[in-house]
Amino acid sequence: EGAFEVGEWDAILALADAAMVAMVETTGTAGPSDFALRWQNDFVKAQRGTFVPFTLTLDARQFVRRAALVYVRAIRRPAPPPDRRRQERDAQPAGAEAAYPVDAIFPVDLSPASAGVPASGFRISRGFSVPPGEYDVIVVMRERVDPATPRARPKVAVLRQPLSVPDFRTSELTTSSVIVADRIAALADPVPANQLAERPYVIGRNEITPAVDRRFGRDEELIVVFLVYNPMVSPEGQFDVRVEYHFFRQGAAGAPVGEGQPAGRAGEQYFNRTEPQRFSRDLMGTAYDPATGEPVMAGQVVPLAGFEAGDYRLDVQVTDLLSGKSISRDVLFTVGS
Repeated sequence: EGAFEVGEWDAILALADAAMVAMVETTGTAGPSDFALRWQNDFVKAQRGTFVPFTLTLDARQFVRRAALVYVRAIRRPAPPPDRRRQERDAQPAGAEAAYPVDAIFPVDLSPASAGVPASGFRISRGFSVPPGEYDVIVVMRERVDPATPRARPKVAVLRQPLSVPDFRTSELTTSSVIVADRIAALADPVPANQLAERPYVIGRNEITPAVDRRFGRDEELIVVFLVYNPMVSPEGQFDVRVEYHFFRQGAAGAPVGEGQPAGRAGEQYFNRTEPQRFSRDLMGTAYDPATGEPVMAGQVVPLAGFEAGDYRLDVQVTDLLSGKSISRDVLFTVGS
């Protein structure tokens, strides 16, 4: 299953090139879609550039063979004409820089046992690293055809996703994406290097399963996790970070701001908060040293039983108590009835 025919590769490239033509001509269309393909991604600091873990969600019940090829191409904006980029790629010598920052194809097994989720919500996770900047990502997913049972045309879907990739390689206090998760599993052992490509949401010895969407029932939990980069570290190795989690209900009348409550935005009302988290050398021990570049991993698990049905905003506030700098991140979510 890992190998693929030249005809399959050519067909996928043709679909990606056609999507680029549509993109350059600003027609707004990505390409043919025999099935819905949904994209979600996050951003994390990488050794080189920024790592972009992503998840594709689809209904795998539509496939006959339950096998497909997925092609991912990232193009810096503004995108050059695809014909010229194809000529550059074909003419470049071995070892030369690739024509696209991301130009990868991989097979996927769509059998029910491989997903861990219903076939109607099948998820495929991968990741790539790129320098910070503006990109368009083109994803082509094409059904594989069994030669013994040929079909007139395999099912395909083409997706175009714009990305604004942040730069984490600064000295300023910042964070990764705030990842909304279905669950977080502690790993007994590190993940082998040859499995990391298929498990891009492994952070240290924790594996995050991102939530399919941001709509939850009252019997569920809101799980968020993120990494804090570049807190100030004193010459003695001291650091001190406080993280606060404030909830606002949207579409509600405003109310006076209470003590310790941040001001809300127009059209929302302060709802509640959790206890602040603190991360310091005294609390985490001397084995942890952010001066080496190791991030602080923060997060919260919030039961939603006490939330009424409606739309909410979680305001995550990160304060470096040594430098006095503070940043905030938003998470929008909905609680169903």
